[in-house]
Amino acid sequence: MQKIRKGDKVVVLTGKDKGRTGEVIQVMPKEDRAVVRGVNMVKRHQRQTQSQEAGIINKEAPIHLSNIAVADPKDGKPTRVGFKIEGDKKVRVAKRSGVVIDG
Repeated sequence: MQKIRKGDKVVVLTGKDKGRTGEVIQVMPKEDRAVVRGVNMVKRHQRQTQSQEAGIINKEAPIHLSNIAVADPKDGKPTRVGFKIEGDKKVRVAKRSGVVIDG
């Protein structure tokens, strides 16, 4: 079970977007990276295709998992993630507040 999953609200800990929050769009576990909506934006030159126009577009670039932390469901501040067994399910828990992270 991964600590950061698609759909999680995360906080950026370092870099040019430090302190910004966003939702995880995609996780790449083999590269230890994630794409976060509205964070680590880069400009890309796009060639014209049948469906897309040519020009310079802004898109999210992957960010390393060590540079992001899950936002605590209680107060939105960065927290570490732990695991707990509730009944017969293994659930993710915010270390800061002890609240179960939905997902």
